[in-house]
Amino acid sequence: MLKLHINKVVSLKADILSGLTVALALVPEAVAFAFVANVDPIVGLYAAFMVGLITAIFGGRPGMISGATGAMAVVMVSLVLEHSVQYLFAAVLLTGILQILFGVFKLGKFIRMVPHPVMLGFVNGLAIVIFLAQLGQFKVADENGVMQWMQGEMLYTMLGLIALTMAIIHFLPKLTSAVPSALVAIVVVSLAVVGLDIETKVVGDVASIAGELPSFMIPDVPFTWETLAIIFPYSLILAAIGLIESLLTLTLIDELTQTRGQSNKECVAQGLANTTNGFFGGMGGCAMIGQSMINVNSGGRGRASGITAALALLGFILFASGLIEQIPLAALIGVMFIVVIATFEWSSFRALKKIPRSDAFILILVSGVTVATDLAIAVIVGVIVSALVFAWEHAKHVIVKRSTDENGSTVYEVEGPLFFGAISNFKSQFQVNDDAGDVIIDFQNSRVYDHSGIEAIDGLAERYTQAGKKLHLRHLSPECKVLFSKASDCVELNVMEDPNYHIASDKLS
Repeated sequence: MLKLHINKVVSLKADILSGLTVALALVPEAVAFAFVANVDPIVGLYAAFMVGLITAIFGGRPGMISGATGAMAVVMVSLVLEHSVQYLFAAVLLTGILQILFGVFKLGKFIRMVPHPVMLGFVNGLAIVIFLAQLGQFKVADENGVMQWMQGEMLYTMLGLIALTMAIIHFLPKLTSAVPSALVAIVVVSLAVVGLDIETKVVGDVASIAGELPSFMIPDVPFTWETLAIIFPYSLILAAIGLIESLLTLTLIDELTQTRGQSNKECVAQGLANTTNGFFGGMGGCAMIGQSMINVNSGGRGRASGITAALALLGFILFASGLIEQIPLAALIGVMFIVVIATFEWSSFRALKKIPRSDAFILILVSGVTVATDLAIAVIVGVIVSALVFAWEHAKHVIVKRSTDENGSTVYEVEGPLFFGAISNFKSQFQVNDDAGDVIIDFQNSRVYDHSGIEAIDGLAERYTQAGKKLHLRHLSPECKVLFSKASDCVELNVMEDPNYHIASDKLS
């Protein structure tokens, strides 16, 4: 009992220390992602607090950190610009409801259907989008209020501070890992700007982040079908992106910790968090791959780590807002550039020469669609194209070998999967007019996967019946036999040799 108690104390200590580390690193990212979404920084900080706290308590993956993310932020921009931040809150509320329904109906398992090339394209596209979003910070308003690219000393100062930020983040971990390098970089650059009186844009120039406790509010939008038509596409995309990134992160943490999270429970928790954000003025969010990695590597394994991170972040909002407003925008941009470099899978360039051309095409396609549209559409397109490629490749693997047995019967041995994509190739390999009066089709090395395959077999039976020939089917599943209503009088089935496996058919449920 003493040993068990000590282990629990040690684990709690590790979770608390890890949570504090994560909270320090969350501040600049939450502010930066708020700028990406074109909302006040406090909206991003509120989101990081509420999403982080709720998912830490109710989520299906202890140790995973959630907050405001760039993947969702880039989708929010057009909604905020075309309408208002209130429409964003309504969209986030609806996003949460959709995610809850996704978890209630236990659809989280379908994350396993995302192929690896799609995941690589997803990650690379996300990195590119975050990078492009930072370029807007290099523009300033001229005397006419028109946004122009920075020039001269202002540009050089911005680039110099960005380079200094990135250098600190890169080299500091080689000396010590006691504190987050991103936090140190922001503090050092901020002190340099204040101490040397360097003229550059800071967070306070854009917006004040003096925060209070989030307060309950109903989004100030008309509750009409027109409003629903505006926010629903955004909500659907945000829900998909949030769950995809969360479940991908969950899978990653599972592999690192050699444990298994609950995907459907995590979907519900993400939905509860975003619903809460909609009522309390947060921009919404999902699981964060980078912060989750920081937490796990720092020793955080339990729910206490995420709870500590969220509560510590709230403390920063309430008591340290003045310090955050002095952070130079260049420091935040530098942090985001490091996130981009770390997120992008540079190994994919080498992999392009080694993987099949179809996988390389899918990787590039998903990355391109991500940049051109959004992550949800990119992943959906990638999954569809992967499925079509899979079907096409396996359609070519159906081989039918024709022979004659000792009784003079024509025997066809089928090899490979029989499904909708292979039907044409399958039927073209039968010689009905040249076959003997007694024909045997052996499915010992083949499996019928769908109703299209069954219909193809039934069509063959009808062709042989019209030719006045007897057809026998061997090693066919019992489920297939149930569906042979048209060929019941002309098809002979070898029941004793048939294996028991299941195919997808509503008639069998």
